[in-house]
Amino acid sequence: MTDAIVVQDLQKSYGKVKVKALDGLNLTVRDGAVHALLGPNGSGKTTLVRILTTLLRPNGGQATMYGVDVTAAPHKIRDWIALTGQHVATDGTLTGRENLELIARLRRLDRGTAQRRATELLEGFELVDAANRAVQTYSGGMQRRLDLAMSLVTQPRVLFLDEPTINLDPHSRHVIWKYIDRFARDAGVTVVLTTQYLDEADRLADHVTVIDRGKTIADGTPDELKALASGDRVEITLSSGTDLQQAEQVLGQHSSGAVTTDVDALQLVAPVTSYVGVLPRLVRALDEAHIEVADLAVRRPTLDDAFLALTGHKAEDQRYKPARRR
Repeated sequence: MTDAIVVQDLQKSYGKVKVKALDGLNLTVRDGAVHALLGPNGSGKTTLVRILTTLLRPNGGQATMYGVDVTAAPHKIRDWIALTGQHVATDGTLTGRENLELIARLRRLDRGTAQRRATELLEGFELVDAANRAVQTYSGGMQRRLDLAMSLVTQPRVLFLDEPTINLDPHSRHVIWKYIDRFARDAGVTVVLTTQYLDEADRLADHVTVIDRGKTIADGTPDELKALASGDRVEITLSSGTDLQQAEQVLGQHSSGAVTTDVDALQLVAPVTSYVGVLPRLVRALDEAHIEVADLAVRRPTLDDAFLALTGHKAEDQRYKPARRR
């Protein structure tokens, strides 16, 4: 495989005080891969996508696509890419079919090809029944599916998806996942996906780059990143109102694993094999301390665990807020 995108020491600052959105970010995206950029709001994901799609110029560093500098030859780059941003960009007064055919004609497809392509995409995104309705009558999820379909009217070399499923219902998310997966695998298109959703990156991506505060802090396959969160998890959910500090002390007396708390749940982090035969004793100890267990589960590390281990906060944590951009 060749490299589709190479980013070296990319920097971008905003405002007179030079708030750093990107702070020496590095990235390599392989041709034909689905590559997820994972990070919380304000981490620099969207700024990076805007630079790669020629909508912003960096303050320093370099970004190339198939060997072409994105700032030196923006018109060539635009011929290769498609972008679905965070906000729906459909015309609400037109029907779904009319939106698709309009984009196709603007991309210089002949009328017959435009009509056939619109029909294919309406079927693929499960919008056939609404094809001849004004888009302003669509639900939010339907509009989002149409918006993504419009990016796929012509086959791009690189498809950028900037948080494509944010605020969608579960059904719409899974329809979009299905089509992204099929489109990328069957057509060999390179997909760059930004997301805050750990399950989305795990489900779709061949490779994940973790971005935090404008820097690349980790890079690898989903399994490689999950391996960074050492130990399996024994998760014990307690009844509402339970004294978590007391429960944590009881578990600490009966296990060698690290104990963490999260709302009404306790987690023990250690190899699962060390808990064989121990779990009943832990539950009995909690029972003897009059601490009621509502649920107990053993699970493997997730990308959320890996992100927490790398950054000290969860990917969806909103407590990190960068200075306002001007």
